Amino acid sequence: MNKLIVAISSRALFDFEAENTVFENHNDKAYMRLQLDKLEEPAKPGVAFSLVKKLLSFNQAEDGSPLAEPRVEVVILSRNDPVSGMRVFRSAQHYGLAIQRGTFTKGEAPWRYLKPLHANLFLSVNLEDVRAALNAGVPAAQVYPLSKLASAAHPLEVRIAFDGDAVLFSDEAEQVFQAKGLDAFQKHEKERAAVPLPAGPFKPLLEALQHLQAVGNDSKTAPMRLRTALVTARSAPAHERAIRTLMSWNIEVDEAMFLGGLAKGEFLREFEPDFFFDDQTRHVTAASEHVPSGHVASGIINAA
Repeated sequence: MNKLIVAISSRALFDFEAENTVFENHNDKAYMRLQLDKLEEPAKPGVAFSLVKKLLSFNQAEDGSPLAEPRVEVVILSRNDPVSGMRVFRSAQHYGLAIQRGTFTKGEAPWRYLKPLHANLFLSVNLEDVRAALNAGVPAAQVYPLSKLASAAHPLEVRIAFDGDAVLFSDEAEQVFQAKGLDAFQKHEKERAAVPLPAGPFKPLLEALQHLQAVGNDSKTAPMRLRTALVTARSAPAHERAIRTLMSWNIEVDEAMFLGGLAKGEFLREFEPDFFFDDQTRHVTAASEHVPSGHVASGIINAA
């Protein structure tokens, strides 16, 4: 059975911003001492907490009993030290998060453990680690730690929103837009409407979620549902290539928003995702005022 494996850093899962300030203003020893002093104090939920909690619910049958074969695994992959890692696990236990595995590297790059974990997704506050993960072929996003937390309006539904170009799709069309402008982009995409776009870094994740979504739609085996949305600056006629690309992959999304340059934040506020992925920092910054958001540092926009 295929299992969705999510690797996540401590600061993406829990609100360790106050503790991180101690680290930045003092040193790692002061940080470790503070975390040890707070060992019995559960950390507050962080930006990706809702996403993780809901995904782990796919490991329960409809009656709430655990499945013999989990469908989702969440692993802590953190630059934290092992001592601070104790508080991470204690906090997870406090909230009923069934997280059993973790790697704590005390400042060293943790992304190199993604391959042995067979991770489908990596969420971290550290941009350097996210870039390295993407370069290694693992879907990854830099979590914005000051994002608004997820709405509690959909307790039995995981909601995930994706940008299109350079996230689900390659940045082929984005390169045309950057080089030649909107008119050339629209012409390019209209002429190639029937030609599927190459895959972007998050296609493998969307495929894995599609399988999980099918399980969730069977009320006899899972108490949780999954709903996806494509939220893109594309508009007609460039919308058609995006839709046909998903069709060629045999992947469906529940909602598609072709906004033609309108700000995404207010639309995302209405969709109420547990997480939103976009490759442009301006979109992520604006969206983070409304919903949990992460930066996918891929494509021409993010070229060094």
